[in-house]
Amino acid sequence: MLGRNKQLLNAILTALFAAIIYIGISVLRIPLPAIVGRPFIHFGNPLMVIAILFLGGVWGGVAAAVGLGGFDILNGYAATSWLTVLEVIVMAIVVSAIMRAFKHDDRPSHIITIGIAAGITKLITSFLVTVVEGLMAGMTLKPAIIASFLSLTAPAINAVASAIIVPILYFLLRRAFQAARRQ
Repeated sequence: MLGRNKQLLNAILTALFAAIIYIGISVLRIPLPAIVGRPFIHFGNPLMVIAILFLGGVWGGVAAAVGLGGFDILNGYAATSWLTVLEVIVMAIVVSAIMRAFKHDDRPSHIITIGIAAGITKLITSFLVTVVEGLMAGMTLKPAIIASFLSLTAPAINAVASAIIVPILYFLLRRAFQAARRQ
């Protein structure tokens, strides 16, 4: 019975994080001009990292894929939602690997490092995604790379925001999350 309760709690928390991520994108969205894609500043990325930290790579990744991918599908980005899910998978792998390397020790320096690594990872994956979007739009590789580089303003702002917001949110929510897990 205990295993079933844990699985149910994981499913509930995953759904909760998916909803929070979706809302985090929907509530504050500041579009920025770009040569490729339609980027915007939002809180979905730091919330994705928080979900992965609290739920682990698999459950947190599912929450992020549903929240971010669901937003894409429902808001005019359906054609590239698969790229968003790939970004989530990469982020789940990176954040989980770093947490394992730190032996799940969540001291502030480790969480700050994870926030910075998540920001850098998001910047790299955003660059690659916009290259693919450029190719999907009919560009050849070199113009797609240049256009992607010139379209990194929103991803750069989101990356910096992730590096700052992840440690703050993590330590604000850690006790509440641990209490929910003990229930």
